[in-house]
Amino acid sequence: MVVVNVIRGERVYLDTNIFIYAIEGYADFLDELNQLFDNIDAGNLRAFTSELTLAEVLVKPLMDGNLKIQSVYQQALQSSEVLEVVAVDRDVLIEAARLRAVANLRLPDAIHGATAILSGCETFLTNDRRLTALSGIEVVVLSEVMGN
Repeated sequence: MVVVNVIRGERVYLDTNIFIYAIEGYADFLDELNQLFDNIDAGNLRAFTSELTLAEVLVKPLMDGNLKIQSVYQQALQSSEVLEVVAVDRDVLIEAARLRAVANLRLPDAIHGATAILSGCETFLTNDRRLTALSGIEVVVLSEVMGN
């Protein structure tokens, strides 16, 4: 339970790659992410992500014509009692522009960062080292925590 132990606070933002690893079963991360999602399902953590995540996760399944995975992602990435899928609204876009200006992030990364910050998340879980440029939130890089 390495990942669960490094999450600060109760509100955790899940980057797109976390959903890809969990849903598509990346062996290097599967046990840890199963424990993470068990903690989320049990109400120990509250998970957040952006609507942008859906657009990002669907690209490869659409290219591959994989209707099953498309459906799984569409089912999984809906707001529920344990996951809040946050709209990309004007406030998110303004904060994303600020983050791009100060942290030199790509627009999608800035939208994720802005969503996390505006949602009051204490931890941002990702496997993208570029997001360590975010300030005001604890960025946890999955592969670094697990030693991969």
